[in-house]
Amino acid sequence: MEYNIEKQHQKGKLHAIERINALCDKDTFVEIYSGVRHNCTSFGMEKKDIPYDGVITGFGKINGRKVAVYAQDFTVQGGSLGLMHGEKIAELIDKAIQSRCPVIGINDSGGARIQEGVDALCGYGDLFYQNVRASGSVPQISIIAGPCAGGAVYSPGITDFIFAVDKISQLFITGPKVVKSVMFLDISAEDLGGASIHSQKSGVAQFRCETEQNCYEQVRKLLDYIPHYYGDEIVQAAKIKFDEKKKAKRIQEILPENPRQGYDIRQVIDCVTDDDSFFETSAEFAKNCVTGFAKVDGRSVGIVANNPSGMGGVLDCDASDKIARHVRYCDAYNIPLLTFVDVPGFIPGPQEEQKGIIRHGAKVIYAYSESTVPKVTVITRKAYGGAYIAMCSKHLGADFVYAWPASEIAVMGAEGAIGILYAKELADPNKAQEVAQKSEEYKNEIMTPKIAAKRGYISEVINPEETRKYIVKSFDFLLEKANMDKPLKKHGNIPL
Repeated sequence: MEYNIEKQHQKGKLHAIERINALCDKDTFVEIYSGVRHNCTSFGMEKKDIPYDGVITGFGKINGRKVAVYAQDFTVQGGSLGLMHGEKIAELIDKAIQSRCPVIGINDSGGARIQEGVDALCGYGDLFYQNVRASGSVPQISIIAGPCAGGAVYSPGITDFIFAVDKISQLFITGPKVVKSVMFLDISAEDLGGASIHSQKSGVAQFRCETEQNCYEQVRKLLDYIPHYYGDEIVQAAKIKFDEKKKAKRIQEILPENPRQGYDIRQVIDCVTDDDSFFETSAEFAKNCVTGFAKVDGRSVGIVANNPSGMGGVLDCDASDKIARHVRYCDAYNIPLLTFVDVPGFIPGPQEEQKGIIRHGAKVIYAYSESTVPKVTVITRKAYGGAYIAMCSKHLGADFVYAWPASEIAVMGAEGAIGILYAKELADPNKAQEVAQKSEEYKNEIMTPKIAAKRGYISEVINPEETRKYIVKSFDFLLEKANMDKPLKKHGNIPL
């Protein structure tokens, strides 16, 4: 097969076949359906021979394990999707479901093939249907390696992970020309739907990469952390690295003396997971929380954490969506969940209320409650109000909840509580000492984790340096966890 490779190179992009070869282990890719051609006879299409109908499909191996891969070829009819193009991809996904392996799609297309009319839309519909069938059965990864507009955005939108590449990726419902004609707004493709827009602002892309080569390396790395199909066991690594003494010392020094001061929760994650194993998802979006994967004693776990270095770790609409989606992914593939809690509450104010913080926050509660995987929670500092409940508390089905000695678990912080309980006294300067005394009383008697421990809401109050030990032993104990407590129903109705 001859490919128009130079045409892509002139645009600073790799060709579809080069992308596949960069992604797969050497000499493992096998192309299928290369002989497929379109059957359109409108607008001169009957005279056009479009090789492999503009998309290369096949299977190969990554890290020695089988994968299904397709790559749209922009040099062939702009990579446009027609009926046969869509059916080729849909057929590949169906085969991946049957063969139980991940599907990786490399998107580089001008969108629907206009000449094919409703047949092109049928091609998209067949593709979307297979995307949904595959969801929760086999992982689906989308790489945006060029334009992706209109109906084309919804296939990646259904998949589990989206990788975007700087200066190459474009992802939008309607392109700049349509935006200008309808809204009279001049905007570049990059500002409308470039890699940084979707990794930082919309949250559509979970990963942003500087180059294509870096992107394919990151995809290969991700596949080392996740099961390759529903039911695939997470195998424990034969060898692990963990500097116990160094990290036990460091974890004791992370929390600032000032309880209002922020810190990066990634430091805590690094101190309890295997050395250099944390692989973050959606790192640039909703920075008030952290999600990703890591290895604990050689086994993959899903990580969810509030991050006090971003907006104090408060839960807003974006953080709620980010957390709920990650929890549901991990639960779908039986990846244990490790949650770190330092949360002052759900964000207050009219802006987030009008955006639907109730609806978005409810997703977190729903996702954790619905999940049946092993769940271990560590409260490092603050756990207030509804956010305490939402962040995988015992009440939502956490198997074990551990709290550090200085952590605070309450309806709200001392300042807010005293402001409500002793509003009259606060207004009287002569009662300042009494108010201060009540504030200390609240901290010592209400906020301490010992109260929650007495009620059985906390499994154990542990010192920071003991965290790794408790996590490892807890997940080891929960390894064969089975959950039979399911009421009779088709499925629930998650707030979306």
